[in-house]
Amino acid sequence: MSDSDLIKLYSQRILALAADMPRIARLDAPDATAKRRAPLCGSTVTVDVVLRDGRIADFAQDVKACALGQASAAVVGAHVVGLRPDEVRRGREELFAMLKAQGPVPAAPFGGLDVLQPAAEYKNRHASILLAFDATLEALDQIAERDSAQA
Repeated sequence: MSDSDLIKLYSQRILALAADMPRIARLDAPDATAKRRAPLCGSTVTVDVVLRDGRIADFAQDVKACALGQASAAVVGAHVVGLRPDEVRRGREELFAMLKAQGPVPAAPFGGLDVLQPAAEYKNRHASILLAFDATLEALDQIAERDSAQA
């Protein structure tokens, strides 16, 4: 990777998102917690989720990732509260398509992920970029499984 490629990839906007990540902490009493790791780079994201009436009522994340993973987590953290699990899943699918298949930028509320379009060229970064979504969906799936078992 040349210096100009790195500059393009780590734009000011990506670095600003990474530096100002919302909801960084842990919740005292989450409904579920999930930790995901990108094996290639070692990035990790741990999320705590509270679900009420089918929507995310509270969310927190502990992110140890590159600037790209942090930027993605910043967008997720800024918009995930109030969403239904299917809306989070749609955001993840749209981000995956943008990275892997030159798909469009994810729809609102995840439109800020457009900043990661240049990362599509760097397949080794995709797992880190998807971590916040993957951990959130894993936590939501834990809640759904538990609720199903209790029904």
